[in-house]
Amino acid sequence: MRRPLLITAGEPAGIGPEIACHVAAQADDVVVVADLDLIARCCREANLDTVVEALTEVEAVGPGRIGVLHQPLAKAAVPGQLDAANAPYVLECLARAVDLCMAGQASAMVTGPVHKGIINEAGMAFTGHTEFLADRAGVDQVVMMLAAGSLRVALATTHLPLRAVPDAITQHTLTTTLRILDRSLKSQFGIAQPRIAVLGLNPHAGESGHLGREEIEVIAPVVAALRQAGLHLSDPLPADTAFVPDALAAYDAVLAMYHDQGLPVLKHAGFGEAVNITLGLPFVRTSVDHGTALDVAGRGVARAGSLFAALEQARRLATFNDASPA
Repeated sequence: MRRPLLITAGEPAGIGPEIACHVAAQADDVVVVADLDLIARCCREANLDTVVEALTEVEAVGPGRIGVLHQPLAKAAVPGQLDAANAPYVLECLARAVDLCMAGQASAMVTGPVHKGIINEAGMAFTGHTEFLADRAGVDQVVMMLAAGSLRVALATTHLPLRAVPDAITQHTLTTTLRILDRSLKSQFGIAQPRIAVLGLNPHAGESGHLGREEIEVIAPVVAALRQAGLHLSDPLPADTAFVPDALAAYDAVLAMYHDQGLPVLKHAGFGEAVNITLGLPFVRTSVDHGTALDVAGRGVARAGSLFAALEQARRLATFNDASPA
């Protein structure tokens, strides 16, 4: 019997709980980690013909029923209205899902959108799912990658102010990132010899040092060393032309140096259907490609396409992991 997948519903005032209901109601292998009353209310408001039931352990309950691992809210959530009192609840749901995956009770976790601002306002330092999951799982470094169809974009740095990015790109961190990306494309996506396009940090990839020296002093030496180790990597490429379709056709994934260098292109190509995947964790984790959408929460118009895609991607990756030799 395949182990169930977990969905964390994310920020309770956003669209996460309602899209989680739509997805879980149609699945036979999903357990939701959230407040039971919140999920029941969202199902009623969406007129879903489904039964919501509390679980004491991770077990699939079948279509037409939603099994919930109850994590209580501090205060009843109001759609569209953030409340710092519920910020600990959001992180407790994530921590519980990580622990269950680490214990082998679930095959993967799929995360709904959270609101970083309200979590930090509540006094808890939080830069994003990626960093939180790595810390909870005890992993030194992970890689954030988004996928939309055949386009895969991974990041050398994640949620940092732009002025902090150059200092965060070192030969050590970049080497580890590229090794994780290469290994994950092989082990999770079945690509025997991944071809990775490596972007430069500066405009025109530094213009031979005239627009910055990170390409010469950091990126190119890492690329050269990893090529010697057998990885298939490009030279540092100018980001403004790397995403031209003819150029992309030569690669299985792109490594961007920072968040807004690669993700605007990815989200333009597949917003609402793209999937965020954390590489390098000891379990499968995928997520939606969007935020909490507070302005439409509770209005019955939220689209669940990205969460459906994230769940399907998690299923594929978990099945591939289970089928791979230990």
